[in-house]
Amino acid sequence: MPSSLIQAIVEANSVRKDYIADQIISREPKIVGVYRLVMKEGSDNFRSSSIQGIMKRIKAKGIKVVVYEPNLTDKNIDSFYNSEVISELNTFKKLPDLIIANRLNKDLEDVLDKVYTRDIFNLD
Repeated sequence: MPSSLIQAIVEANSVRKDYIADQIISREPKIVGVYRLVMKEGSDNFRSSSIQGIMKRIKAKGIKVVVYEPNLTDKNIDSFYNSEVISELNTFKKLPDLIIANRLNKDLEDVLDKVYTRDIFNLD
């Protein structure tokens, strides 16, 4: 049944987000940084990225979340879903105790000790 398959996919995605959020929360960070909202290199689609669900779960535990996303080009945007948007990379890297990155990036080489990613092969 196609509807059962779709329901299983939705459920699996929710379980995956719960797992990632629990892994981050268990490290007891005071501030979590989100490095880029986009899912893939070269993409500009972040409105439906799964990081939003992880952000929601982390924030529900009272943990502050800040975002680095240079593709938010409107200079009047200073928050994304009530999380501060920081446009300067070095400022961003100093703030969080832990940085979530969908993909490893050379921009984060100097803070690898606080990067959480599932990108173990550095592939997109």
